[in-house]
Amino acid sequence: MILRNSLLFLSRQKQLRRWMETSSASARLTKRFVAGETLDEGLAVCRKLYSEKILATLDHLGENVTSLDEAQASTAIGLEAIRRIADAKLPSTISIKLTQFGMDLSASACEANVARLVETAKSRGSYVEIDMEGSEYVDRTLAIVNRLHDRFQAVRSVIQAYLYRSEKDVLSLSERGIPIRLCKGAYQEPADIAFPEKAKVDENYKHLTRLLMEKGTFPAIASHDPNMLQAAKQYAKEFHVPPDGFEFQMLYGVRRDLQKELVDSGYRLRLYVPYGDAWYPYFMRRLAERPANVLFLARTMLQK
Repeated sequence: MILRNSLLFLSRQKQLRRWMETSSASARLTKRFVAGETLDEGLAVCRKLYSEKILATLDHLGENVTSLDEAQASTAIGLEAIRRIADAKLPSTISIKLTQFGMDLSASACEANVARLVETAKSRGSYVEIDMEGSEYVDRTLAIVNRLHDRFQAVRSVIQAYLYRSEKDVLSLSERGIPIRLCKGAYQEPADIAFPEKAKVDENYKHLTRLLMEKGTFPAIASHDPNMLQAAKQYAKEFHVPPDGFEFQMLYGVRRDLQKELVDSGYRLRLYVPYGDAWYPYFMRRLAERPANVLFLARTMLQK
């Protein structure tokens, strides 16, 4: 817990972020875990993954815009990504954070921006994955998810297993037929909102995975933890969910051994592929989500 809190603290340090995102010393780290700075580089990674029978969801890194003009710029970037994915005939999606589209500034403007993305994605035979941010955004995010689902039926929402409220949210979304991506959660939350112990988060993750296999619509199980993956496989068998009736999701560059194992076993796998130059907060939260990744990162950086 101390390591996790320290990583989350570091994720908010602006001076360290500026140094990391501009330092040549971080170039190897960026190459391993971030597709690149441009959409072309992100699409190149998607093509390579697809050649290996791995799907992708592209995320243009950035969050908490400070003006509606910035939110409009994010919308234009998302629209271009959707169109380029379709033109390349790739079965990829995009993932977005609502604060990048104006959530902090205007709920109506944010929803209008995201609606453009979802409508365009649906017209191209795809959908938009809506990431979840800190607990203060959950109600607002789910309200937009529900309305966009009613209009387009082309969204998937993230639910975080470390929040006490998540069982209720899983059941509510599943009843409405809204697909869910289940992750553990990567923000610093108080103990009256989120499980403080890793063992409890793991227990709830398995419980929610079981609910999704029983009641969910094409769920995505997002984890690098072999125990969580095995539990998902068992629950899929229990509720007769075929391998193409759900998918696993992982982060680009993390646990390639598990990725290959899943694909070789016939499971659907989609990698979260970030691109852009604002990668530092994203990466630090991923380390905090599973501090064991710090050791993995150290080994990776020492490899030739």
